[in-house]
Amino acid sequence: MDIIDNINKTLADDLRETLRKGSRVSIAASCFSIYAYQALREELEQVDELRFIFTSPTFTKERPDKAQREFYIPQLKRERSLTSGEFEICLRNELTQRSIARECAAWIRRKAHFKSNQTKEQMSGFGVVDDLAYTPLKGFTMVDLGFDRGDNAYTMISKLEAPQSKQFLQLFDQLWCDDARMQEVTEEVIESISTVYRENAPEYIYMITLYNIFHEFLNDLSEDVLPNEANGFKESKIWSMLYNFQRDAALAIINKLEQYNGCVLADSVGLGKTFTALSVIKYYELRNKDVLVLCPRKLSENWNDYRKNYKNNPLAADRLRYEVLFHTDLGRAEGMSNDVDLEKINWGNFDLVVIDESHNFRNGGRITLDEDGNPKENRYQRLMNEVIRKGVQTKVLMLSATPVNNHFYDLKCQLELAYAGDYRHFDTLLDTESSINDIFRDAQKVYNRWAKLSKEERTTEALLSELSFDFFKVLDSVTIARSRRHIVQYYDTTEIGSFPNRLPVKSRRPPLTDLDDAITYDEIYKLLDNLNLTIYTPSAFIYPSKQGNYQIKGRRGRSTGGLSISGRESGLRRLMSINLMKRLESSVYSFRLTLERVQHLIKSTLAKIHEAQNGRMASVNEYQLTDELDPDDAGDILIGGDRYAISLADIDCLSWQRSLKEDLVSLKKLLNKIQDIKPEHDSKLLQLKEDLRDKWVNPINEGNKKVIIFTAFADTAKYIYATLAPDIKEQWGLNTVLITGSDDPRSTLQGVEQGLTFNKALTLFSPRSKGRDAIYPDTSEEIDVLIATDCISEGQNLQDCDYLINYDIHWNPVRIIQRFGRIDRIGSQNKDIQLVNYWPNVTLDEYINLKARVENRMKALTLAATGDDDLLSNEEKSDLAYRRKQLERLQEKVVDLEEMDTGFSIMDLGLNEFRLDLIAYNKEHPNLDVTPLGLNGVVPSSDLLPPGVIYVLKNCNEGINIDRKNQLHPFYMIYLSREGQVICDHLSPKRLLDLMRLACKGGKEPNKKVCQLFNQETQDGKKMSFYSSLLQKAVECIISVNKDSDINSLFSEGATTALQNKINGLDDFELITFLVIK
Repeated sequence: MDIIDNINKTLADDLRETLRKGSRVSIAASCFSIYAYQALREELEQVDELRFIFTSPTFTKERPDKAQREFYIPQLKRERSLTSGEFEICLRNELTQRSIARECAAWIRRKAHFKSNQTKEQMSGFGVVDDLAYTPLKGFTMVDLGFDRGDNAYTMISKLEAPQSKQFLQLFDQLWCDDARMQEVTEEVIESISTVYRENAPEYIYMITLYNIFHEFLNDLSEDVLPNEANGFKESKIWSMLYNFQRDAALAIINKLEQYNGCVLADSVGLGKTFTALSVIKYYELRNKDVLVLCPRKLSENWNDYRKNYKNNPLAADRLRYEVLFHTDLGRAEGMSNDVDLEKINWGNFDLVVIDESHNFRNGGRITLDEDGNPKENRYQRLMNEVIRKGVQTKVLMLSATPVNNHFYDLKCQLELAYAGDYRHFDTLLDTESSINDIFRDAQKVYNRWAKLSKEERTTEALLSELSFDFFKVLDSVTIARSRRHIVQYYDTTEIGSFPNRLPVKSRRPPLTDLDDAITYDEIYKLLDNLNLTIYTPSAFIYPSKQGNYQIKGRRGRSTGGLSISGRESGLRRLMSINLMKRLESSVYSFRLTLERVQHLIKSTLAKIHEAQNGRMASVNEYQLTDELDPDDAGDILIGGDRYAISLADIDCLSWQRSLKEDLVSLKKLLNKIQDIKPEHDSKLLQLKEDLRDKWVNPINEGNKKVIIFTAFADTAKYIYATLAPDIKEQWGLNTVLITGSDDPRSTLQGVEQGLTFNKALTLFSPRSKGRDAIYPDTSEEIDVLIATDCISEGQNLQDCDYLINYDIHWNPVRIIQRFGRIDRIGSQNKDIQLVNYWPNVTLDEYINLKARVENRMKALTLAATGDDDLLSNEEKSDLAYRRKQLERLQEKVVDLEEMDTGFSIMDLGLNEFRLDLIAYNKEHPNLDVTPLGLNGVVPSSDLLPPGVIYVLKNCNEGINIDRKNQLHPFYMIYLSREGQVICDHLSPKRLLDLMRLACKGGKEPNKKVCQLFNQETQDGKKMSFYSSLLQKAVECIISVNKDSDINSLFSEGATTALQNKINGLDDFELITFLVIK
């Protein structure tokens, strides 16, 4: 008897001496490896027969159910060990397993038979070669043959000769013939090995990749957090109307709502967030849940129409029954709203709240005080306390194309609604290393550092590379965000259609008037600069001895927005100063009206002062400007707080009177300067008439005469309608409609003036997108010109139109993008669309600096009146720089929200759609778990997919997440060109998976042409040195990114990552799959 210890002599060496031509080999062991076959290939080719028994169930037909998974895992390891042994990573990373597997499978077909123990009986391993026996044998792998130590402390194999060896042969023969214990598995073994060398369909490689990355998610998935299809929601009308990308989003939303209680749907403008949300609402209503939709008032008709039992409601068959209330209703305790009695409504009884335009709540629960100094609930706090925390557990779905402006705090405030402010519970659900508060605090620090980088360095990739693994995990868990580019690139849009082509933006800069020696924009700005506007700040003139009668200042004597009289007044003055400039930019008519209103207000106030000076009792009240202001400017200053009155007996009337009279002089001068600028001399209006004529004479899409004219102010909209609509009707035979949101629509369409509703007007303007034929089957009339305020800039699909004019430029670039999103929508029938922007006749720097100048002046006046020592805050300065950058770009082209590179987008982070792909595929193909590792696919290159290789690797040490930046840890993906250049590194997993999805999904058969090219290049997988060296390069790139990050951590705050990670090279990674792009 000899002892083989795999040190002094290996089992492989002994078998090379023992195996000869005609040998008969019988092995009972736990596993078999193609690499062990390769090591002894010359000797095994000589034998007559190999009989192999798997000593534990392997490739047997019976599969344990999910409840017995822990007993199933060893079986998976045994089956995978054919090609993916734990200690054969180095061999697999040479990428030659394809040719090895082909040779091994051919040899098995000729000479080998496999059976498996199908019982739970324990069987020891041994082997017999002719009249020699080897015992014990654990497996037939590279470790067992002695090429690698593996995890064995020692090896002691006894080599026995006859007659002892005959006893082992008799035992083997007995087992081999015992059909009760043994199951024939030769074909299963061949099939498993064949998957390694056969040409693989691209979709199969994509799904194997997803399975390996997300298999823990799949295993841990509870039926409770997956959409329950048994309730029939996929048979609903709304589901049938969704596009493929909307269905993906709906399923993901339900999953997130069930798992985390909340979700933010942040798809870009024009991707149909409303319909996606309606499908989610239908799902919960089918589960007998009560749903509340909270939306801005201007969007309420959209939501109302879909729940009405009207013939013209395309979703009438779904019998939707959700409640619709407005954001502003959260600030009211009584009264009727949308046919709901606010005094009686049970806010705490809704199972799901859908918040449309949720970014309106991104400022969170900032405490405000009433006149008596008591805390006052704002809308956010009322929503949190009354709707979410009280009563039944409430899930929260938030819809917004802009959930983040320039601060991660915006998103955090919205997410707090999902977990009802209980961050500890949310931390438990997420299972992150840091708390949700710390995650966002750290992310904001990273963002602040990134924002200070130079333009060249301040890239999205640079920001993503610095954000933590925990931050990615949070966003991936509770947000869904896709851009229009994402949909076009990564989804099949055959059914949907495409986005229209954006023609170059036309920028107009008409002068104020064509009159000679008339006042210019710049001259008006200088006169405006001289206005005191103290008509809005009477509290600044209260005698010091009387200030105790009023809550003049907020905490610590500071003017703080809605916290005090002085704060509100200074806010009103700042808003009015900006408002005057905006109205001038909008139209001379609108500007004149505002000047006259301010003039009238000052005169009436001076009359009251005169009465007080004559001994009569008089007071002044807080002035309300909501009818004149751009709604985006009002903020919290005009929300909440009781109106106040100040006795003129408590005011230094002489000083205030002097200031007011100075403003009267300036206002009179301004009005005199512009009094001659009538419509016939209004250059901007004349430019509009010329653009409309050119559009109708030279249509950009044949037969399409539709135009939308946007303005921020109802006064301007009414002015344009009054001056142009009759001429458009008479000269061109086209109908015009005016929609301001504050009044009923007006139109030149005959016979509908009295009964024209908001929705009917939009339907007649965009009959195809709004379904006019179904809603108004007896109506053939159309409207071709729509003049509107921003009441329609969100939530409306008006893609019948191909021409949009911004008659004034909104100071918020996002609003410009949202306006254009009404016609720039997927599925448009228009080949081309045109955006025309009207700018003031000044340089961009002068234009942008206007607001800074006004802000500084108003802040300086606040300083003098209230002791506030801040001029423009850092946030305001950052906001101005941001707007300058985006407005500069808007002069030249249409900008998508996700392209605003000086802000932040969350479009590139969520991974949920890939999990949903896996869930769907796994239902039809449940055996992905036994798929060998190291498989590859081949796909053709394209503009988006340059030639190269995408490698998918696994870090063998799962305890090390390199710098905690890899969102897929312990898996790493990297895309290299054939020259070894990084096309996309492991810190952009969303983009990598998107590219892989684009290349592979739907590819159910191998691409014969590119597979042939690959096989010729590699001699059917025998010559893989190019791809194995590229794999080595891929690992070096991953490690080099880590080293750079380690060095940087030595010079930054917090603990260093240097010397913590033990990743050295290729041997520390296991190849999962690779995709060759030819």
